[in-house]
Amino acid sequence: MKILVVDDDPGLRKSLGLLLTGDGHAVAAESTALDALKRLEGEAFDVVLCDVRMPGMDGLEFLRRHRNAGGKALVIVMSAYGRDDAAIAAMKDGAYDYLPKPFRPDEVLLTVRKAEERERLRGRVAELEAEVERYRDADMVADSAAMRHVLDLATRVAPHPTTVLITGESGTGKEVVARAIHRMSPRRERSFVAINCGAIPDALLEGELFGHARGAFTGAVADKPGLFERASGGTLLLDEVGDLPLPLQVKLLRVLQEGSVRRVGESHERRVDVRLLAATARDIEAEVRGSRFREDLYYRLNVVRIHLPPLRERPDDLDRLSVVLLARAARRAGRSARLSPEALAAIRQRPWAGNVRELENAIERAVVLARDDTIGAEAFVETARPLDYPVSAAEPARAPASLKEAIDAAERDVVTRALDVSGGNRGEAARILGVSLRTLYYKLRQLGLG
Repeated sequence: MKILVVDDDPGLRKSLGLLLTGDGHAVAAESTALDALKRLEGEAFDVVLCDVRMPGMDGLEFLRRHRNAGGKALVIVMSAYGRDDAAIAAMKDGAYDYLPKPFRPDEVLLTVRKAEERERLRGRVAELEAEVERYRDADMVADSAAMRHVLDLATRVAPHPTTVLITGESGTGKEVVARAIHRMSPRRERSFVAINCGAIPDALLEGELFGHARGAFTGAVADKPGLFERASGGTLLLDEVGDLPLPLQVKLLRVLQEGSVRRVGESHERRVDVRLLAATARDIEAEVRGSRFREDLYYRLNVVRIHLPPLRERPDDLDRLSVVLLARAARRAGRSARLSPEALAAIRQRPWAGNVRELENAIERAVVLARDDTIGAEAFVETARPLDYPVSAAEPARAPASLKEAIDAAERDVVTRALDVSGGNRGEAARILGVSLRTLYYKLRQLGLG
């Protein structure tokens, strides 16, 4: 990175220059804020380290003029202990972070590296936003090797009538893959019909799948075609097929073998031409071994297997997927929205146990509740799970020696989490925690974290 050091102390300028150059940065220095502004007019810098208190123009005025001139460099203000008010004012005016003097070399390097990471994230967000139109109507985001393999399998199997079994955890996008296969198939102009086999009572499921005749049971006041007939010529997705009761598994197997269905209450068969796709979040092989799923039906469904990995195993998809989902949520909400670099960092750090569905819901919530067009890290902290860490049986929890120790441990955990989510940006962490920057610095020193 290119860094500009602005301080009236020549010794400090020299020491910071040596420290940052040794860390691989290109460093320049100016002794006054006015000279720094003039230099920034003709030369681009990524980061400016600027003292708050300087003769002539102070750091606050420098920051305001730099921002008003459209300056893009991140400004990190430096201030001696006891002068926190000026640093807090600088943070409110858009400074990226604050270094209290005297500072340790490792503290300077950590702050600059966090700024560098923030700039990388900002560039990544801008890059993804520029490309989002290409993915406006895309079925899947496939940046990772695992998802490129899924897309390749879906593309290769789509032109054929072959039965496909799609597996993966809940929320990984199994129906999205099924719809993509249908859209790439010769049946794309016909119906795509989906049913969740676990969402309909067993007594009603047979009629839903195969249809029923008038008078077949109480309430059957008219003939009704089933989903197989409605999907004839197109594609039928049996979602959560592992929840299908055993008696219906026998009838489904017959439909696959004969290519015909018999409505409930009728004695004759009706021909159907259906491309069948099945999906399940269950361990289907374990269901077969436990005699809860018929082995012969399993082999009929598992002609081609497409397994969707969980989101935690494909982090390369997370950035683009977040921006695409954000664009879609913003269109639905009828507003503009963009992710801040800190928000993207927060998204990267979440486990997303609910996979793409959880991510999509979190982003939609962030868009709906956002006060302005830029969504910050706090939007995703608010939707995080409670702080519940399981205790290993081999390492039983140690009871705190005192109430103060327990409170300190809880505060340290919350503050550390906020710093992690904010990418180390103390101003952002203070905003997430709902405290002033002065209070955060006091807590960091009190807890031994700063």
